[in-house]
Amino acid sequence: MQRNPWSTLAVLAFAQFMVVLDVTIVNVALPNMQQDLGFTAAGLQWVISAYTLLFGGFLLLGGRTADLLGRRRMFIIGLLIFGVSSLAAGLAQNPEQLVIMRAVQGLGGALLSPAAFAILTVTFKHGRDRNIAMGVWGGLAGLGGTLGVIAGGVLVDSLSWRWVFLVNVPIAIVLAAIVPIFVAESRAKPTGGRTFDVAGALLSTGGLLAIVLGVIRAEPLGWSSFEVIALLIGGVALLAAFLRVESRSAAPLVPLGLFRSRGLTTSTLALALNGAAFLAMFFLTAIFLQQVRGLTALETGLEFLPMGIAAIASAVVASQLVTRLGTRPVQIGGAALSVVGLLLLSRADATGSYAATILPGLVLFGIGIIATGTPATISAVAEVKHEEAGAASGVVNSGYQVGGALGLALITTIATSHVDSLVTGGMNPQEALVGGFERGLFAAAFFAAANILIALSAPRIKPTAEEVAEAAVAA
Repeated sequence: MQRNPWSTLAVLAFAQFMVVLDVTIVNVALPNMQQDLGFTAAGLQWVISAYTLLFGGFLLLGGRTADLLGRRRMFIIGLLIFGVSSLAAGLAQNPEQLVIMRAVQGLGGALLSPAAFAILTVTFKHGRDRNIAMGVWGGLAGLGGTLGVIAGGVLVDSLSWRWVFLVNVPIAIVLAAIVPIFVAESRAKPTGGRTFDVAGALLSTGGLLAIVLGVIRAEPLGWSSFEVIALLIGGVALLAAFLRVESRSAAPLVPLGLFRSRGLTTSTLALALNGAAFLAMFFLTAIFLQQVRGLTALETGLEFLPMGIAAIASAVVASQLVTRLGTRPVQIGGAALSVVGLLLLSRADATGSYAATILPGLVLFGIGIIATGTPATISAVAEVKHEEAGAASGVVNSGYQVGGALGLALITTIATSHVDSLVTGGMNPQEALVGGFERGLFAAAFFAAANILIALSAPRIKPTAEEVAEAAVAA
């Protein structure tokens, strides 16, 4: 049966919109989750990290599975996993249940997203129609991240934090039901030696989980404790085993030869640092605005809104600038703006005006984070072969998610340790939270500053407008 490609696009884009929305919609609900379920200050970040680690860790396996078993089939399976885990997360009765379901949500997203993108690329032939479809796809993804903070605030204030998850359930059910009507099945042409490489996905994700847990446990136990050292060494050992498996595999999830490209290597590092700075800033600021400044979830979402608008505008401007100036100058400028934005935001306190102490930092950071990521994404795929572009895109996407989770764990540990130290020293808890917020943003600014050095070592590429559009969508 012939399907209308634009109907296919509508279904795919709506599903991707839901996944992207879920990344930001949760942040404004974090204080309510903490109060209701009894999360510790250090444990709360697992609500974010569990999702991003599993999403990033299994993203490449999700794409491989979709190619071999059927893209539509894996898209539906991913949707159902995402919907069921959202229901379970919304009904969670303790922190452990919620974190586990967030991890399963991440797994569902890792199956859903690459399958949807692959379907999109085979549905539209290269040319004008594909460019339009990619523009819609990328635009909705950006819009989802921006609207998430508002939608989360509305749901939390009018219903409860549970609805930031429960809202996904009817959407997933409806989409799963109509996908067979509007989306045709497709598979990659079989080639010899292709495997799923489940071992690679399990080893890499397990190693990263162990390292994140080790960093988090360092806050209550100390870096020299046996448990922390064992977790960190175990995580490194698992990652070493992952590299060994990948180097010997005929069809690795991560072709290590890709990293001979200086552009891909520097871009993966840049996007990992970008993810660390962004997730940490979002996490810390959402808690600060509600627990220190006393805002509601909706008010918090509205205060984040200018950052989202600035990010969308930055995507347009940065895409134009890289065609004129090249990738390196734009990436350096974006990283510098991110640093300035974080340092300005770190000066916020419990009583200062929003316009003077919070808004400038959020807007500059929103501009900078996208102006850093856009040229990095373009550099990532500029030097790789056309047939390896998909793998390169998957690597940098995974790098962003994994970097975000690791950075969030480290920065949250730094901030929480400082809060505990200040409270132990006799400081008022609210003042201590301000001190922890400031220390955490200083750490995030360090990650952003490191991106200036990464950009200086990155190749300077001057792409065409079409290459910029394709790279932006692939990200």
